[in-house]
Amino acid sequence: MRTLVLKVVALVAVTLMLPSLLIHAQSKEETSTLKVEAAKTETPKTQEFKPEQQQTKGSVTIGGSTINYDAIAGTLIVHPKDWDDVPQNADPDPKNKAAEASMFYVAYFKSDNKGAPRPVTFLYNGGPGSSTVWLHMGAFGPRRVVTADDTHTPAAPYSIVNNEYSLLDVTDLVFVDAPGTGFSRLSGKDKEKAFYGVDQDAWAFSDFIVQFLSKYSRWNSPKYLFGESYGTTRSAVLSNILETERDTDFNGVILLSQILNFSLDSDFPDANPGVDIAYQLNLPTYAATAWYHHKLPEAHPDLASLLTEVEHFAMNDYALALEAGSSLSTDQRNAIAEKLHQYTGLPVAYILKANLRINGGEFEKNLQDENDLTTGRLDTRFSGPTIDPLSKEAEYDPQSAAISSAYVSAFNDYVRKDLKYGEDKEYKPEIEVFRWWSFSHKLPGAPFAFPGSTNVMQDLAVAMKYNPKLKVLLNAGYFDLATPFYQGVYEMQHLPIPQSLYKNIEFQFYESGHMVYAHEASLKAIHDNVAQFIRDSDNLKGK
Repeated sequence: MRTLVLKVVALVAVTLMLPSLLIHAQSKEETSTLKVEAAKTETPKTQEFKPEQQQTKGSVTIGGSTINYDAIAGTLIVHPKDWDDVPQNADPDPKNKAAEASMFYVAYFKSDNKGAPRPVTFLYNGGPGSSTVWLHMGAFGPRRVVTADDTHTPAAPYSIVNNEYSLLDVTDLVFVDAPGTGFSRLSGKDKEKAFYGVDQDAWAFSDFIVQFLSKYSRWNSPKYLFGESYGTTRSAVLSNILETERDTDFNGVILLSQILNFSLDSDFPDANPGVDIAYQLNLPTYAATAWYHHKLPEAHPDLASLLTEVEHFAMNDYALALEAGSSLSTDQRNAIAEKLHQYTGLPVAYILKANLRINGGEFEKNLQDENDLTTGRLDTRFSGPTIDPLSKEAEYDPQSAAISSAYVSAFNDYVRKDLKYGEDKEYKPEIEVFRWWSFSHKLPGAPFAFPGSTNVMQDLAVAMKYNPKLKVLLNAGYFDLATPFYQGVYEMQHLPIPQSLYKNIEFQFYESGHMVYAHEASLKAIHDNVAQFIRDSDNLKGK
């Protein structure tokens, strides 16, 4: 979830090579088939890790009602795709065994449900390289940590309180840590290559989910995915895998702070010259942020009407100006710069020097520059002292600095004292995965992964077409500059699905940032919206 490092990779032309590549792929498939047949005679695999399980009980009060729950903290063991078809290495050195991962989870089941059908929701943050401590302790777990609304939270002791906005009133909850994060661990030969990638990661989560459904007899429960940030990327791929390869339909996919197409990334559009759409999609968030910090030259008392105006400008006059490139006349250039000044609060001279194109880091550094303040990225309501006044872009994220210690400290205390798990173990809230992470993605129906910037819109589209009853809820914060809300809207409006399926998509927006739940009023709102989404799609009416 935390800091998205989004690489914009130039697309490689494959059209002329496609016939030979297909022949090569077919040849590799035949060779692989022979290897698989040989592997079936090999010694069965052994596991380096063993599943764990620690059960406790608790209660949470939501809407004035007390809900008793059983909490299970533990691990399940997952493997790369086709693991069963690869011979086990006989080398006794554990580093040379086949790769596997121990995935940590905390599940909350309503304990007095008396056998009634009940939805189950799998929740995870993103990164990639983030644990799920943020959704767990900030949003929907039975306990949450209290942090300052838009300023730096004082150091410990932190306040951990009953979470009246937990989703346990409508669904059982399973918070899952990605391989290598939290208490999850990796082992075996080439373990990073086996789990660190768009497709590898999604397969590991699919393996976890089908095991979980079997272990806890939840196959006939209404089922939901809830991903935040890169977790939305994961959800798109994962929903397609579960439905088309695992024969497991889900009732809904809940997306928070969405990014499906990485070529629309807000941070590095300048790395993809000639493709200017990211600048347009950033603009409404720039305007919302400047409005919040009172940096707009003119008063706009109504944020909603301001954003409607800015969105229209971004997709029309601004789009035409960017498309014109160097052919844009001086008068037109000056007029667009003046309009951008009205919507961002940045000086006209700076906007002209930037050639009308300002990326996220530049905006964060310059909006409050006269006060030596850097504006937040994950939540632009936050500000912090500028580290280097002469830098071109922001060098850190004030929102991440403001709340991370509270979340990590609170969870480390809670998991050991309340859940009785983790003694003598290190919880890793974030890990560095980018030197191994593969952004290559095998599109649905493609014979191999295509190089280029990651785009999983097709995966979600296929999942929605394969299961035309699948519902999707997009939640987004107006003050999120990591995954701007208007980018999510644009992606949804361009999903390659029939017009009839667009009715299955719902949008909810909040006056908060990337971590919508860090603002208590927005936490209440997202609880209510997600709860209603689940009630409307769980197929339990009359049962």
